[in-house]
Amino acid sequence: MRKSLLALCLLLAAQAPVLAQQDVADFYKGKTLRIVVGVGVGSGYDINARALARHLSTHIPGNPTVIVQNQPGAGSLTMTNQLYAAGPFDGTVIGASFNGLPTTPLLQPTGSRFEATKLNWIGSTNRETQAMYVWHTAPIMTLDDLYTKEMIVGAQAPGSTQYDYPALARELFGMKFKIITGYEATPKIHLAMERGEVHGTWANWSTLKAINQNWIDEKKVRILSQWALRKNPEMGDVPLFLDVAKTEADKQALALALGRLEFGRPFFMPPNVPAARVAAVRRAFDATMKDKAFIDEADKLKIEVDPLSGEQVAALVEQLYKTPPQTVARVRAAMEHR
Repeated sequence: MRKSLLALCLLLAAQAPVLAQQDVADFYKGKTLRIVVGVGVGSGYDINARALARHLSTHIPGNPTVIVQNQPGAGSLTMTNQLYAAGPFDGTVIGASFNGLPTTPLLQPTGSRFEATKLNWIGSTNRETQAMYVWHTAPIMTLDDLYTKEMIVGAQAPGSTQYDYPALARELFGMKFKIITGYEATPKIHLAMERGEVHGTWANWSTLKAINQNWIDEKKVRILSQWALRKNPEMGDVPLFLDVAKTEADKQALALALGRLEFGRPFFMPPNVPAARVAAVRRAFDATMKDKAFIDEADKLKIEVDPLSGEQVAALVEQLYKTPPQTVARVRAAMEHR
């Protein structure tokens, strides 16, 4: 009798993953899965999300239709706050946010109505390096010029690196910046640069290449520094901003601010989505990152693919939320909207 019960238990245990997979397939069959991008149409985040959407369905059990919608506003906070509070919580929506979104409750808590550690992180398509650049006619020639000359920066909103990074450099190192917010996406800032409204901005290196490779080739922009925890070999001798930090306190502050770039293109589901559906979409994301059709399209679009799994993004978020309070307070004060 005991042997029979043991055999039955082992059989049921073996079948459980198969049954769960079938339940997920039954749920997603005929459904529409929305990817809601918290940044404007035509941005690097938007281009990236649309490329993912064209291939993700193939790897999700039940093969739902995957569509992309845009809900820009407040550095992806509008989209994230809504999904966190109102869902849907059934696995039919994925948020695609600024890379700074996971640390927003730490660094810009006003307006943040979500807990980053409770989101179901699906993955990130790549790690990022941020380029800090100005239009070729701007008066700033080198990073050192910013101690004596003011750079007018175009930015989307507090919470984006385009706002947070110049604010941090201004407060920690005394560099001169005037930050103009309200631009919907990086292409809008680029138009402002061409019109002479602003000198320059920050953007992911992959974004700059994807939307204005000709600017790089024709030297229409001057790249002043690269922002990351390590140098990007593609950017040659462009100085690493991290090297500006000379004290341990400054290095810790920059490490917190730069940590977001390790999950350069994060995707998440709201809390309370059934675990089996989260797991299925995570594995579908991982499979898409290895899909030759996706990789070929990413190459054509100049999208860099250096992915993190959902579990890896979640672990990084947990780690950032263990940053010493005094470091968080210092960085938060530097990034305050003023």
